[in-house]
Amino acid sequence: MLRLAACVAGIYSCFLTWGYYQEKVSTTPYGQDALKFKFFIFLNLAQALTASLIAFLYLKVQGKSIERPSKPLVGKYMQVAFLSVIASPFSYAALKHIDYPTMILTKSCKLIPVMFMNILLYRRKFPTYKYVCVALVTLGVSGFMLLAPMDEHKSKKGVVNSSLYGLFLVIINLTLDGVTNSTQDQIFHAFKVSGQQMMCFMNLFMSGYMALWLLLNPVNTELASAIAFCQTHPAIIKDIAMFSICGALGQCFIFYTLEQYGSLSLVTVTVTRKLFTILLSVVAYGHHLNVNQWLMVGVVFSGIGLEAYVKRSEKLAKMGEHKKDKAVEKEVVSETVRITRSSTHQRTTIVAPK
Repeated sequence: MLRLAACVAGIYSCFLTWGYYQEKVSTTPYGQDALKFKFFIFLNLAQALTASLIAFLYLKVQGKSIERPSKPLVGKYMQVAFLSVIASPFSYAALKHIDYPTMILTKSCKLIPVMFMNILLYRRKFPTYKYVCVALVTLGVSGFMLLAPMDEHKSKKGVVNSSLYGLFLVIINLTLDGVTNSTQDQIFHAFKVSGQQMMCFMNLFMSGYMALWLLLNPVNTELASAIAFCQTHPAIIKDIAMFSICGALGQCFIFYTLEQYGSLSLVTVTVTRKLFTILLSVVAYGHHLNVNQWLMVGVVFSGIGLEAYVKRSEKLAKMGEHKKDKAVEKEVVSETVRITRSSTHQRTTIVAPK
């Protein structure tokens, strides 16, 4: 229990802090000239390098081997890394059109593209409750967007168009995430790698992609511009470092929880963490949600909570069946041993001569 509590505390503290710095780096004006940091490939490069390094150190501390992946596995890592690299910029671009709580709530709909991609790519079928969860989450997010208070200083049409475009960018991000997660599931199933190994190599390949883009693209000046921004606005260096370290450490806690306690505990922790991320953003940055929006937040998390509840019920049922089978097996073995001992005793009984 103490280890599980430590994992929960680690995930909460790391990703709540990570979300705080993600919003800060993305939306805060820096310096007297009030410039915003717009170099998100550079930011993701710092995050990926830090995550790969921390995963490598984690494996070394645990005494686990870091074997060179096979060619098919390298191909899968490159595929997953590429999808992750191209997905992230859509999320940052969406923040220009929707606020951070809306983006986090929308990203809670991740089960929609994951389900869709599993059906489309792998022809999987899902039970009825999963479709109910999707419907609840979709209803909640749509209501949250439509019930947002309008700014009197802006035209209603302009705000709606901006919000819809921001939502469109998040949907692209979620679709790419859905393909990424489906491919990760395939890697775990086919190659039997550990979570930390995937974390290390996936982030390493992501770093390679982004570094090539920043260094070899002749029309891209983002690397030089980002370095110049950090030099003229040194306050952002600490924010980028905290963003990268918290995200990398959070991934370590997630993979450890997944290995030690299973996906059920991890889903429960990450779902509640998203809600607290919204609350932290509302408190820290003064976002205002009306009563109807809070109701829609409840609808979203009721759908996700239903998903976690059913998974828990299914897992408990499987554990019960497993214990029952073990008990029956133990009883059969005990009866077999008893019969064998009885037969042996009868065969070795000596009858005295008359």
